[in-house]
Order: sequence, then C-alpha cells, then structure tokens
Amino acid sequence: MKAYMGLTCKPGSYMTVLKALLKMFVDQRDIFLMFGPIDIVVQFNDLKNIEEFKEKWFDPIRMIGAEDDLITKTITLIVVSEGPKLAEKPYAFVFLNTKPKNLETVRKSLLSIPEVLSADSVFGPFDVICSLKAADTAELETLVSAIQHIAGVESSMTSIVAAVNILPDY
Repeated sequence: MKAYMGLTCKPGSYMTVLKALLKMFVDQRDIFLMFGPIDIVVQFNDLKNIEEFKEKWFDPIRMIGAEDDLITKTITLIVVSEGPKLAEKPYAFVFLNTKPKNLETVRKSLLSIPEVLSADSVFGPFDVICSLKAADTAELETLVSAIQHIAGVESSMTSIVAAVNILPDY
C-alpha cells in the first residue's frame, strides 16, 4: 500500500516541520518541499494497511508542532493504483482531477510520457498524483500543457519541488 500526505505549514515553519519528519525516520527521499499551495509532500511506500499508516504516520505527523499550529492543513491521498517507484527526484508534482470514466485511461496516458516518473490513482480531493522530471520551467510548462490536454483531464494543480539544504539529492 502507498499513500501521500500534503502539509501546509504556518509561514516560516517548514524547516521545523521538515526536521521533525526526519526525526520520525521518514526517508529523506520521500519528503518534498514544494513551491505551491502545499508546502511539503511526503510519500509513504510499502505500507501494510491503512491502520499502520494512521498509527505510525498520519496521527504523529498531524501533531508535529501542534502547540504552535506549525501545520495548518493536511491532505491525505491513499493510492489505489500505483505507478512505478521514484528512481530520481522529481522536478514537480501535478495533482489531477479526471472524469470518472477516464481515470485509468488518463493514468496510463501519463505513464506513456517519458518525463513522467510516476502516476498514482488516489482517494482524496484529487484523482491522480503525477511526478515529473523537467530540465527547466520552460520544459515543465510544455509538459504540463500536454498533460492538461489529455482526454479526460478536467483540472490540474502543479507544484515545483524545491531544493532543500537539509535534504540531499539522491
């Protein structure tokens, strides 16, 4: 089982939240600082079940800095159909909503694009979370435009992954 958590942090507190995630033994390759409406995306692979995710990750992460309201909003995405595991750090994540009948077709279309590292169907406010590689923002713009024109895509939200000094590249 696989899941994602998106965290929106109180302004100026994302580094404190990132350090707390590392202290919880979240693999640094699964933590992504974002430029966009979601500040941090955390990916959880190889989960046994939803109860394990809730007890080991979801509840403790929600409580990071609770006394100071360091995390102001969470979004949880439970994967129902997995794409490949990330072999390299993505340049951006695209969160997509699709027409219900086109969900699996859109996901498979995404996976046919060479710059798409992974595409997972998820339960939550989005239908698909997709990670991309790009050389620069111009290539990202072209790629996102192509994704938005896939038949069945209704809307998208793109967030660029930021470089984080405390999280080395892999």
